[in-house]
Amino acid sequence: MQKVMKILISGSHGLVGKALIKLLTTEGHEIVRLVRHAPGPAEIEWHPNQGVIKVEQLEGFDAVVHLAGESIASGRWSNAKKQAIFDSRVKGTTLLSQSLAQLSQPPAVFISASAIGYYGNRGDEELTEQSAPGNNFVAHVCKEWEKSTAAAIEKGIRTVHTRIGIVLDTNGGALAQMLTPFRMGIGGRFGDGKQWMSWIALDDLIGAFRLMLYDSLISGPVNFVGPFPVTNAEFTKTLGKVLSRPTIFPVPAFAARLAFGEMADELLLSGQKVIPAVLQSRGFSFQLPRLEIALRKILREYS
Repeated sequence: MQKVMKILISGSHGLVGKALIKLLTTEGHEIVRLVRHAPGPAEIEWHPNQGVIKVEQLEGFDAVVHLAGESIASGRWSNAKKQAIFDSRVKGTTLLSQSLAQLSQPPAVFISASAIGYYGNRGDEELTEQSAPGNNFVAHVCKEWEKSTAAAIEKGIRTVHTRIGIVLDTNGGALAQMLTPFRMGIGGRFGDGKQWMSWIALDDLIGAFRLMLYDSLISGPVNFVGPFPVTNAEFTKTLGKVLSRPTIFPVPAFAARLAFGEMADELLLSGQKVIPAVLQSRGFSFQLPRLEIALRKILREYS
């Protein structure tokens, strides 16, 4: 029987945070949320951009899961938006990491979110946790994001960087945004469709977080993706098949750039073929490893 833990979670109201808390509370763990408003029961207040947190309130947790960060896919990337994306990750993680390092009873594990954007746009290259980082904006953010956990690592806290791929669920993320045009029969690939999409079903993602809590041999970067990435063209074809809709309306690269600006090149027209090497080496069992099976289950539950 696994130990019942006291777990602190930031970003608890996001897609991943809500699903993770649902699983962990079902298993009997005590969950405390890190929030940016006046705290209620089982909440601790912090203001990462101002560097404000009461360090003494962080004593006694078994684990900390840090998911907070400005949405990267909402709105065009103005200079202010890009700064907010960077600051919300780096400042928050630095503050939390340095605060945990001051504790007399630090947590056994600090699980800090990251993203497969770490690798940049890499064409057909297969990428594992040992692969070098990319050199675009998102890669720079991810590199600095992960480096911001340095104080916790130096303190001896087991620290995990979860490089999260495209999360499939109808309640948020890329799939939720795709459903309306695809259901209307006006969905299609982006650009030439050759860019790789490294995806993971939400249920498997939450299962991977659970493994990070319990497996004391895992530290450093871990790719949170399924074992079978697909190209954008394959994803488009499969989603159309599952929805029984045509996918004959591609979005040309120039149109994507016109609509989304810099974000189009970094998120829509580029990709990474990422392999979950660490998860596989630790025996993680994917419940939904194949795209068509995953989409059918997710969309069946949605309908």
